[in-house]
Amino acid sequence: MSDKLTLVIMAAGMGSRYGGLKQVDPVGPDGEAIMEYSIYDALRAGFENVVVVLKPEMATDFRTLVGDRVSKQVPLTYAYQEVGNLPLGYEAPQGRVKPWGTAQAVLAAGSQIQGPFAVINADDYYGPQGFAVLTEFLSVQGLADPAIGRMTRREHWAMVGYRVENTVTRHGSVSRGVCEVDEAGHLIRIDERTRIVKTGDGASYSEDEGRTWISLPQGTPVSMNLWGFTRGFLDSIEEGFPEFLDEHLGVDPMTSEYQLPVVVQSMIDSGRADVQVLASWDRWYGVTYQEDRPGVAQMIAEKHASGEYPTPLWGS
Repeated sequence: MSDKLTLVIMAAGMGSRYGGLKQVDPVGPDGEAIMEYSIYDALRAGFENVVVVLKPEMATDFRTLVGDRVSKQVPLTYAYQEVGNLPLGYEAPQGRVKPWGTAQAVLAAGSQIQGPFAVINADDYYGPQGFAVLTEFLSVQGLADPAIGRMTRREHWAMVGYRVENTVTRHGSVSRGVCEVDEAGHLIRIDERTRIVKTGDGASYSEDEGRTWISLPQGTPVSMNLWGFTRGFLDSIEEGFPEFLDEHLGVDPMTSEYQLPVVVQSMIDSGRADVQVLASWDRWYGVTYQEDRPGVAQMIAEKHASGEYPTPLWGS
């Protein structure tokens, strides 16, 4: 049914800094991957369907390491992000192996999305609060009139914003989308900062390879790619894909990526959408670097011990 909330998990990316398939690396006491905790949190918040976006060559390993276990308890389906899956009239450059980014990943799941949906990264631990606030937001959006024509009404979307100091690691720099928000809590723009480091109780970023640093105040909202969309967002991605390819195929054909924030920003700038920034005070955990893994595993073990998650996560 169209009012069912769907969780889309982007798992097609490769962790170059991490050095492996961190999407399926076990961190839980019974071999659970980070994404399994996101699935669990989303389900108890009210989501009902889960779509995992993979590269085709990852499918067998994913099913063996994660999918077969989770699908016994969860309606889990798959979508595949392929380099050659482009708009009509376009072909992938010879030799390109890298998928076309997060917007293409979501578009790949389009046939399995019937109503409002959330999008997450596979390798980030978001905590339960983000899914709870998204459920409340998206449930309201699901009541919108489905008969309204394509791209004729203003879309209302959401992004869960995390406090920057809750999203950094002790083991190196991270990339984060630093958000500018208006007085009504709507997103104005996201500035991608590719070199953010932990500094005391806060964070700082550099734009000149670490020669100088700019402080980010505590509480600065950043994007961790936890989004809430109506199904109209798929139309926005599809509409903008040819323009992206026209701009980038002749400049950076091997590594350019069509990213979600680019689509969102275009819709905000054109006045066709607004994005409510929903606050989460949960701490992010992730495995950007191999050195992050023991800390994530310890955090997960503590949450099992406290009863926040059952052991094993999906029952015996």
